[in-house]
Amino acid sequence: MTVTLGRNQRPEPDIVVVHADRDGGLELTTYQADDVVLAVEVVSPESRSRDRERKPQLYAQAGITHFWRVENVDGRPVVYVYELDPATKVYALTGIHHEQLKLSVPFDIDIDLTDIERL
Repeated sequence: MTVTLGRNQRPEPDIVVVHADRDGGLELTTYQADDVVLAVEVVSPESRSRDRERKPQLYAQAGITHFWRVENVDGRPVVYVYELDPATKVYALTGIHHEQLKLSVPFDIDIDLTDIERL
């Protein structure tokens, strides 16, 4: 599903979490930026620059509060967690998770990253 960030910007995050009340039915082809709670990008060699640089800039400028980037480090997932600073509209890194992804914001989550098969 794409996310409309502007007239000519409709990126497609690898994972997008939206507010529960944003159900648009089967005809929906895009969410608006204010529908999105969290955008997640899984970095691959082909998408490295876009996922590390351009997409976070676009998501931040659109006001998406939470962004995660998942990287492959030695065959294991590492999750970089960011939260938007509303004053600067720039993401601040709030954590780098190697073995356990345990958070209470933007929602409670607890994932043992070592249980995920090697990438």
